[in-house]
Amino acid sequence: QVQLVESGGGLVQAGGSLRLSCAASGRSFSTYAMGWFRQAPGKEREFVVSYNTWGGGSTYYADSVKGRFTISRDNAKNTVYLQMNSLKPEDTAVYYCAASVQSPRYYSSNYYVPNIYDYWGQGTQVTVSS
Repeated sequence: QVQLVESGGGLVQAGGSLRLSCAASGRSFSTYAMGWFRQAPGKEREFVVSYNTWGGGSTYYADSVKGRFTISRDNAKNTVYLQMNSLKPEDTAVYYCAASVQSPRYYSSNYYVPNIYDYWGQGTQVTVSS
């Protein structure tokens, strides 16, 4: 069983920055593909970014955050981070980190689909004021 705990959310003005952290339990963290999703009130859960570790590692970003958000991971600390810069009011949502243990081939084609992630954190609220 893998447990994920997010932290770092909060209230920030538009144009500001936040860094979210997701601490994972388990000894196989380095093998997990990790993703960040977000869900705004009344909307479906939305893919934000993913990071797998196969073949040297690959990252995928949603167009809406490309150039503003950066994912990173520290396998020694079992932690993945989401650095969010130039925040906009439309970034307001509950942010979730997720871990996938799916095969690399399957994951690489479906990294943006919530259902392929096997473990989820409880979420952390990010609110961006205008």
